[in-house]
Formats: sequence, C-alpha cells, structure tokens
Amino acid sequence: MPRSSDAPPRRPILSSARRPPTVTIPARNESGELVPTPIAGEYPLTLYVDRREIVTLMTLGTAPEALAIGWLRNQRLVASLDDIASVQVDWESDAVAVTTRHGLRDADERLGTRTVTTGCGQGTVFGGLMDEIEAVHLPEERRLTQATLYALMEAVRHHESIYKQAGAVHGCALAAPDGDACRILMFVEDVGRHNAVDAIAGRMWLDGLDGGDKIFYTTGRLTSEMVIKTAQMGIPFLVSRSGLTQMGWEIARRVGLTMIGRAQGRHYLLFTGEERFSR
Repeated sequence: MPRSSDAPPRRPILSSARRPPTVTIPARNESGELVPTPIAGEYPLTLYVDRREIVTLMTLGTAPEALAIGWLRNQRLVASLDDIASVQVDWESDAVAVTTRHGLRDADERLGTRTVTTGCGQGTVFGGLMDEIEAVHLPEERRLTQATLYALMEAVRHHESIYKQAGAVHGCALAAPDGDACRILMFVEDVGRHNAVDAIAGRMWLDGLDGGDKIFYTTGRLTSEMVIKTAQMGIPFLVSRSGLTQMGWEIARRVGLTMIGRAQGRHYLLFTGEERFSR
C-alpha cells in the first residue's frame, strides 16, 4: 500500500558507531616534562551509496551516521529522509554504507560535476547546487534581536567543547530564540566545518526539526558553501565568530539570509539581512 504524503518519514535503520572525540598522546613541554595531551581524532570515512563509492570524508567520527545523511541532504542527492533505508558505519573498513529506497536523485548528472570548496578538509559541492539556490525561500517574518544574538554568543562561550580540550576542530550549533534568550539545541564539532554543518542537517531530518525559526552558528568563516547549506536547511540566520568571503556575501544577499560575522563578546558585524534584525 502506498504511503500517504502526510505520513511522517520512515526512520532509517542506523548503526551506532560513534568514535571517541579525542585521543591522548605524550608531548613534552617547555621544561622537558612529559605531558599527556588530548588531541582531536581524525579518520577517513568513505561513503558508499547502494554499493557505489561516492566520496571520502575526513571526520572526527562523533556523529558518522548523521554526517552521511546530512551530506546527502546538502548535496541534494536525496529529497527526504524517507529516501534512506539504512546507514551502517564500519570503522574496521573506514566506510559508511547507505542503502536507499529509490536510488540517488539524478546521480550521474550530479556526481559528474563537482567543485572543491574552501572548507577545511577539502569540502566538495556537487553540480547543480548553485542553480538550485534560486529556489530557496527563507521565512521573511522571522526576526532576530541584538539581545538574542548576545545570548547565543554567551551560550556558545560556556558550552563544553572538544576545542577547549584539544583544539584543531570547528564547531557548529543549531539554536532556537526564546524571547531575548537563546537555547542551543545541538552542538557538533568536527575537523572541518562542512562536516559539522552536514551532521546537524542530518540530525535535523532525524529529529524532524524545521529550520525556519532557528539560528545557525559556526566557528568557521562564512564561505559560499556555508551560506548555501544554511539556506538549504531553511534557516534564516547565520552567525560566525569569523569573517566571510565575497561569494558568501553575494549568495547571502541573493537568498535573503541574515548573516552576522566577527561575533565575539559584545561585538559583531551585520553583513546582510538587516531587515530581520533589531537592536
């Protein structure tokens, strides 16, 4: 019997193959003393879809199933969570095997063209995304206040993170305004910011979260890749403690994204989407 279009998406069968975020190695300090030092993990994870090798991602390994789902979502290779039957991670072979219900969307055409982006760890954006960004419509009625922005920055500052232990990672957060306060719904760190945003995209699908009333925060710079992925998740607000690129700025203006950079302490720069922001 065909499923109703109003039925919630079927949740795929998932492995649970989380890697520990850090490993401890010996190092010597300036006095010659041996100091056990936590460092960020980094592992290759090759993505196979229906037995077809797609891409190898370098990852921290803390959310590999969500990363695989979010990567496929943000590359527009699957249209919904319902397209994915299972996601199985095997660290012995450094692979994640995704089985779909109907195959990848326009796979040959989309995988035939790719752009290696400025994302650390060699982010890759496959063909067609720049064309499809024109179809993105972000909610115009949403507003972000300066008080909520400050609350977000304070919440991120106090959040426990791998970066505080080991450095060498980027973090991304999905947050929800609550009056002038702000709640962090999820916080993901990885060796590349594009991995962290993909993992959040995957978790949003798995948890059935809509992006229209959310804020996306990243520690990394605001490149075209970050802007496109945020817009594809339907999130109208993008905040970073870092700067931006020209293409990131141009795409944010085109899709009507409110983009704020260099946000630390009580300082920030509002680059685009001023109509949604109030002081």
